[in-house]
Amino acid sequence: MATRTHVNVHSRLTIVSSIPTEPIGSTCGLTAIDHTMASHSVHIIFYYRTNPFTKKGRFALDLDNVRVSLSDLLSKYPRMTGRLFRDGDGNWGVKYNDAGVRMFKADVATTVDEWLSFADESDERNLTAWEEMPDGDPYSWSPFQIQVNQFEGEGLAIGLSFTHLLADPTSGTLFYKSWTDAERGEPTGYQAPIFSLPQLDNRPPPTTTGNTSITTEYLQKKSKLAQFSSEKMATSVFKFSNTMIKQCLSKITDKFPDATPFDYLTALLWSRIIKLKTKIAPSSTNSISLCVDARELLNVPTPTKFFGNALSFSQLTLQNEILESDDGLAEAVEAVHHHVKGIKKEDIFSTVDWLEGSNGVYPPAVQMYGPELTCVSLEHLMIPKEESKDELESLDYEAKFRNNEKPIHVSYHVRNAEGQGLIVVAPSPEGGAARTVTVTLPVEEMGKLCEDPVIRELEPTMIVSGRR
Repeated sequence: MATRTHVNVHSRLTIVSSIPTEPIGSTCGLTAIDHTMASHSVHIIFYYRTNPFTKKGRFALDLDNVRVSLSDLLSKYPRMTGRLFRDGDGNWGVKYNDAGVRMFKADVATTVDEWLSFADESDERNLTAWEEMPDGDPYSWSPFQIQVNQFEGEGLAIGLSFTHLLADPTSGTLFYKSWTDAERGEPTGYQAPIFSLPQLDNRPPPTTTGNTSITTEYLQKKSKLAQFSSEKMATSVFKFSNTMIKQCLSKITDKFPDATPFDYLTALLWSRIIKLKTKIAPSSTNSISLCVDARELLNVPTPTKFFGNALSFSQLTLQNEILESDDGLAEAVEAVHHHVKGIKKEDIFSTVDWLEGSNGVYPPAVQMYGPELTCVSLEHLMIPKEESKDELESLDYEAKFRNNEKPIHVSYHVRNAEGQGLIVVAPSPEGGAARTVTVTLPVEEMGKLCEDPVIRELEPTMIVSGRR
C-alpha cells in the first residue's frame, strides 16, 4: 500500500498573471449558488504516461516551461489569481489583486501504472496541494492550487485544487483544457472566460404562487440535514467499457430506448447500494440527490467558457419495490432520465430567489454532497468529434500538452462528502459509452459493493482503489 513517503513535495512557487488586472483592486461578488458550495473543495488529477515538460521548451527548467503559458492564461482569470474577502453584508467576493496561484512540484517514487494499480483516494490526496481556508482573514490564502507530480519512468500527474465556492468541477476541467490548448499554441486556449450568467442577472421577478420548484424544495430540505458525518469513508474507481455499457443499454431498449450511460449507471448503482446499506431507517421509498450541469439550461452563450458554479441539485424518490426488484431497473433508469430532463431554467431561478432572500444576505453554506446518496453527472463533457459528429469525445481526455498525448486517467474528488455516499459518473479515456465511475461510501459498504455480483458481471476495471 502506498504511503506518504511515495510523494515528495520539494518545490513551491507562485504563478502570477503576465498582464496585471485593470483596474487593480476591483472586486467581484460571488453568487448565491457559489455560497451554497462553500463547504466543499474540488480536486481533479490528470495522469499522463510521459512528461511533456522535460527540457524542450523556451527555458531550461521544466517548471519554467509550464509557467509561461499558464501565466499568460491567468491574465484572463482574475478570479483565480485574486483573494477572497467578505463584503459589508458578510457575503463572499473576490478582490482582483493578482496575488497569483500556488504551484508545487513533487516526485513520486513509483511508476504511474504501479500507482494507478495500488493507490487509493487517501494516497491521491498527496498528488494535490491543499490547505483549508484559515479562520478569520483569508486574504493571504490561495483559493486555487496546482501540484505537478513526476513519477518514475516519466509519468506525470497534474493535480488541481480549489474551493467549490469559486468554481465547480466543470470549470476546473475547462480551465485546464484551455491551459493545454495554450501550451500547444492553439488560439482556443486564449479565449476569455465568462464569469457571469446573464439569464440569472436578468431573470424575471419571483412569482408568489406558492409553488416550489424541485431544486428549491431540495435545498430547503438540505439546509435542515445534519452536517458532516464522522464515519470513515472509502473510495473506489470503476471503469466500465464501451462494449459493456452498450450491451447493458441494449437490454432495456424495448422498455426505454432513450437511456444514457448516466441514467443506467445511476439507477444500477443506486439499486445495488441501497441493498447493502445497514444504517438507514426502514422505509417504503428511497431518495437520491442528482447533481447536473446547468450551463446549457441557462443558455450561457459559450457554455464551455463559463467559470463559476452552474450546478443544479434535486432529489428523486422511488418506491423500494422498483429499486430492489430485478425487473425494476428499466423503470428506475427511465425515472432518472425524465427527472433530469424535467429540470428547467425556472427551477434555477426559483432556487436563486430563495437563496438571495429579501435582505441581500445569503444563507450559510450547507453540505451539498453526501448527507444522502448523491450522484454527479459529467455527461456534458462528452461532445461530438469534429471529424465525425456521430461519435463523442471527452473534453477532459482531450487535454493534451505539446506532445499531443491524452491523459490516461482523470480523477474527480469532492471533499467533505461524508455521509450516505457520493457517485461521480465521468467520461472514460476509451470514449463512446464507456464511463469512469468514482464511488465513495462508508468503508464497510464499499467492501460489499466491490464484491457485488451484479457489478462484477459488468467486468469493470478498478484503478486507484487500493488493490480492491
